[in-house]
Amino acid sequence: MRFSLKALAAAVSLAALAVSGTVSAETLRLTHNTSDTTTWQKGADRFAELVKDKTGGDTTVRIFPNAQLTGGDQMKQSEMVGRGALDFVLTSAINVTPLVPEMAVFSLPYLYGSYEEVDATTGGEPGEKMAEIMAGHGIKVLAWGENGFREVTNSKHPIKSPDDLKGLKMRVAGPMYIDVMNALGANPQQMQWTETFSALQQGVVDGQENPIGAVIIPQRVYEVQKFITPWHYSYDPLFLGVSQKLWDSWSPEKQAAMQEAATEAMAYQIQVSREDTAKGIDFLKEKGMEVYMPSPEDIEAFRTATKPAFDTWAAKVGPDLVSVFQTTIEKTSN
Repeated sequence: MRFSLKALAAAVSLAALAVSGTVSAETLRLTHNTSDTTTWQKGADRFAELVKDKTGGDTTVRIFPNAQLTGGDQMKQSEMVGRGALDFVLTSAINVTPLVPEMAVFSLPYLYGSYEEVDATTGGEPGEKMAEIMAGHGIKVLAWGENGFREVTNSKHPIKSPDDLKGLKMRVAGPMYIDVMNALGANPQQMQWTETFSALQQGVVDGQENPIGAVIIPQRVYEVQKFITPWHYSYDPLFLGVSQKLWDSWSPEKQAAMQEAATEAMAYQIQVSREDTAKGIDFLKEKGMEVYMPSPEDIEAFRTATKPAFDTWAAKVGPDLVSVFQTTIEKTSN
């Protein structure tokens, strides 16, 4: 009888916990492909804080940097979220181009000239169209963040013209950048970011291209690279996405809470990234990097040299899609 009473008491306690919501608490996993020192991590941390707050502690988000959950394969993260094997992904558009070639539209060489143009696309019709395309791959885009304008660094010499890239072994993140570097006469090497620092350190590659505030400074690229040219040749947005299957399983109230958390977190991430970028050149000079600021004529030479890669990838992502971006950008510029 005593045992039965104890069993009954335990059952009553479990029922009470279930009613209170403790048993229903869940932990979700978010993957991203940079270290825990970057603005990516800051955005992810803010998202986790906001989710916990907006769900009253019923949902927590655990963050896994350096693509830990995919064995360091940054390209695989979105594919796993798309099929529901992982919950959230925070990654840049260029990292999903093997899965979704259309995402390369953001990073077409010299598509953008300013942050205002960027914001007009991510916050307007182009961003909505890209979210629709990602939904077709099982990922709901909750909010756009920022990796930023990608700048070129190397350990050999200043890069002032396309000729200065000839023969350099350049680490790149994805297929489009392979074509860009080939157009410039460089020797592109596609490589996971987790392998890049040591490759630069050991001279396996001579250079790389990445945003200043989001990657070059927090990942300490300046320790293994001597020269930087802020040529703003390509922009790379982040996006915070959730498995569409998981999203569809939530109540409207839960969806609203998650959407609010994502929107606020990515707005914060963009702010921090732009602040870090604004003061980044002076910081890199202090760290011993030589900075070459290209003139408008220099930029035009780089633009002309990369035009074949632009045309190739504009055809791959679709002329109509490119036109939507260009029209939005032109309206912003006028």
